[in-house]
Amino acid sequence: MEKQHYLKLIDEELSSSPWYVKEYYQAKSTIPLSPATLYQYLTEFRRFFNWLISENIVSVSQPAYIDIEILAELKKETVELYKSALLNQTKLTGDGSRTHPTINRSLNALSSLFKYLTEDTEDENGEAYFDRNVMHKIALVRTNETYATRAANLKTKLMLGKIDHDYLDFIDHKYESNLSSVQKRYFDRDKKRDLAINALLLGSGLRVSEAANADLRNLNLKTGTIGVVRKGGQRDTVPIAPWTLQYIKNYVDQRTEIYHATNDDRALFLSIYRGKASRMQANSIEKMVAKYSTVFKVRITPHKLRHTLASKLYLATKNEQLVATQLGQNSTSATGLYTHIIDEEQRQGLDKM
Repeated sequence: MEKQHYLKLIDEELSSSPWYVKEYYQAKSTIPLSPATLYQYLTEFRRFFNWLISENIVSVSQPAYIDIEILAELKKETVELYKSALLNQTKLTGDGSRTHPTINRSLNALSSLFKYLTEDTEDENGEAYFDRNVMHKIALVRTNETYATRAANLKTKLMLGKIDHDYLDFIDHKYESNLSSVQKRYFDRDKKRDLAINALLLGSGLRVSEAANADLRNLNLKTGTIGVVRKGGQRDTVPIAPWTLQYIKNYVDQRTEIYHATNDDRALFLSIYRGKASRMQANSIEKMVAKYSTVFKVRITPHKLRHTLASKLYLATKNEQLVATQLGQNSTSATGLYTHIIDEEQRQGLDKM
C-alpha cells in the first residue's frame, strides 16, 4: 500500500536525521499531514543539510550531526546562497527537474521546520528552542511567466463550460465500449466509485490527498457537504456542487456491497487490496483520473479538476475570497490565476478597438 511505502521511506530518512527533525516528524505526524508530504519535507531537509556540509558551512560528516545552534544562527545570506544553488541547478540541467514551483516547495519545507523550532517547541523553561526565524526573510522564487501566460496554458487542460458534465457522462456511458472482457469486469466493479471521485473533485475542488483521506462519516449528502482535513491539519467543511451529488450517492448506496466494507472501514473511497476493503490512496486516484481523461480528451490530473472548479466558481461569482474559501486557502494570493482563465473582458475590449 502507498501509505506503508512512504512510512518505510520516512523511517530510512529519520535514521540519518538530527534529533530535532525526528521531533518535528513526531509532532507533524499527528496533525495529520499525509505520509507523502512528510516524506517530501524530510528529503528537502536532507538536501539542505547536505548542501551545508558540501559547502563547508558546517564541519560535520553527515546531517545527523548538525547542531540545532547552526540553524539558530543561520544567516539570511546563507539561505539565499542555497536558493541560488537550486536556481543554478535548474539552469544547468535544463530538464525542468527543479522548476520554480519545486524550488518554492523546498523553501516552504524549510519554513515549516523553522516555524516549528521557533514557535511550536518548548524547552525545560517553556521557551521555543530558538527565537530567530531566518526563513521569514527569504522570499519565494517568482515564476517567469505572467498570470495571463500561465492561465492560457492551463485553460486548454480544464473542463470549462459543460465539458465537466460531458466527462462524467463519458465515463458513465461510453468509456467501456473499447474495453476487453477482463478490463470491463474491473471497470464495472469500480465504475460508481470512479464516477463519485471525479464528481467530488469537480464539485468541491478538494485536493487529491483530501479526497483520499476523507471518511464516510464526514460526508453529508443532505446538506451537500464533506468534512476534510486541509493542509496544515485544519479541519474544514466543504460545500459540494449539487449537480455532482447523485454520482456520489450512487456510490455510497452500494459501497458496502461492492467492496464488502465493514464498520471498521472508515474511508469514503475504497479499493480491494488482497481481497479486503482498503482506503484508496492518492496515487491510485491520480492514475484513475489520468486513465479516463486521456481517453476522453487530454490527460489531466486531479489538480486540474480542482482548477476547473475554482475557475467556474469565479466565473459564477466574480468573488476571489469565496473561491479561496472553497479551496481551503487562507488568502486570495493564489486565486488571481482563475480571474485570468475565465475573464474575457480584456479580449472584449480589444475586439472593440
